[in-house]
Amino acid sequence: MSSVICGSLAFDTIMNFEGRFSEQILPDQLHNLNVSFLVPALRREYGGCAGNIAYSLRQLGGTPLPMATVGSDGTDYLARLKAQGISTEFVRAVDELYTAQAMIMTDRDNNQITAFHPGAMMQAHLNRITARSDIKLGMISPDGRDAMLQHAEQFKAAGIPFVFDPGQGLPMFDGPELAHFVELASWVTVNDYEGRMLSDRTGLSSAELSCRVQGLIVTLGAQGCEVWVNGDKTVVPPVQADEVVDPTGCGDAFRGALLFGLEQGWPLAKCAALGNRVGARKIASRGGQNYTLDSALIAV
Repeated sequence: MSSVICGSLAFDTIMNFEGRFSEQILPDQLHNLNVSFLVPALRREYGGCAGNIAYSLRQLGGTPLPMATVGSDGTDYLARLKAQGISTEFVRAVDELYTAQAMIMTDRDNNQITAFHPGAMMQAHLNRITARSDIKLGMISPDGRDAMLQHAEQFKAAGIPFVFDPGQGLPMFDGPELAHFVELASWVTVNDYEGRMLSDRTGLSSAELSCRVQGLIVTLGAQGCEVWVNGDKTVVPPVQADEVVDPTGCGDAFRGALLFGLEQGWPLAKCAALGNRVGARKIASRGGQNYTLDSALIAV
């Protein structure tokens, strides 16, 4: 069974600020903001939502099919995916653009400021989803606006159930557009902030949203997550990380585990519990694709 994961492949430039953003930004001067943060540590990682989710799913033994676009600088990323046993058949190269780039700065409290250049990602709508016997599931993660809209329709037309994971792409859509995504999707996953925005824009509570799909997951960071099915909420407790090193890609790691569980036909709460364990493993390592998983993690 394969899962198509629509979203970005990106290079992450990750910087660590040793202070706190809150101590450097004056609330009464936000209209005249001019700050500079000293970042002694800097590294470049492979990232992007589709890449991170595919990495997590592959680590668990699943078969991810990332659907994305890279630019003229994406050769190394494609080679890395292939080396991990991840197919690149749905990855399109756009030579005249750069691969998407995320510049992520993290303070000592794990707050993050991110600047994102979409680059080739804005051509992701050129990729199309069609029915295929081995493709049983899909996911729409943050991507180009047109791609997200079109891929949702294409998943539905192909009869492929999919997870709607709008992430940081959620603000691009108004209430009716988001309600239509929910109408087309089989599952929805958001973090708590995105969940509030989704409810505000659609006018639907978490309970009401969950009655329109097979299930809604709202992740709560260190507090675990909520699983909503047919209006009923189950709180799935968090898993304590061995250490908190880097939150980058933690949500994507969770979503890879979610897809794995859905591939196995698990109840949504069991999928979320695995997601919490995988997220705890990821947060103890740097970058979105440098952790390792084992079968013992699945068997818990």
